[in-house]
Amino acid sequence: MPFQIVRNDLTKMEVDAIVNTANPKPVFGSGLDKAVYEAAGTYNLLLERQEIGEVAPGNSFITGGYDLPSKYIIHTVGTKWIDGQNGEEEILRQCYRSVFKVAEENAIETLAIPLLA
Repeated sequence: MPFQIVRNDLTKMEVDAIVNTANPKPVFGSGLDKAVYEAAGTYNLLLERQEIGEVAPGNSFITGGYDLPSKYIIHTVGTKWIDGQNGEEEILRQCYRSVFKVAEENAIETLAIPLLA
């Protein structure tokens, strides 16, 4: 699979799936998370997200893309940076690993990933 760096609005990318930085609780937050919900259609995406429930940091899950050009959204729950001594690096690594695992399990060939934090 080729790797390419693109500067673009993630919610407008025509790929199989985009990756969203998700809230651990079944609500949406600010920034990218809010933009993804608004572009996908907040109501339907939030209903599906609520069915999934709480998700631990480092884990990822997939939902439909709804009104997005992408068919799916892979959501990954990161962590807040404290001081680098509280497992932040390992959680971030696990986010990327779990995103690729979900993509592989769902036969996703094209994937747009933002910088995760």
